[in-house]
Amino acid sequence: MKILAWDGTGICLYHKRLEQGRFRWPPPADGVVRLTSAQLSMLLEGLDWGRFWPRDVRPPRSAG
Repeated sequence: MKILAWDGTGICLYHKRLEQGRFRWPPPADGVVRLTSAQLSMLLEGLDWGRFWPRDVRPPRSAG
């Protein structure tokens, strides 16, 4: 996996290769894969984030 990120002074290239297994990607929505920072962290660690992340997250109800 290669990630290009702008840090304000230039572009950084991050490269990650798993020794075993595969990266588990979330399903694309409208042709785009969106990750939360937690999902990206788990993806880069090689964890199966789908096991830890609920599939249907409902927004919290407002008090009142």
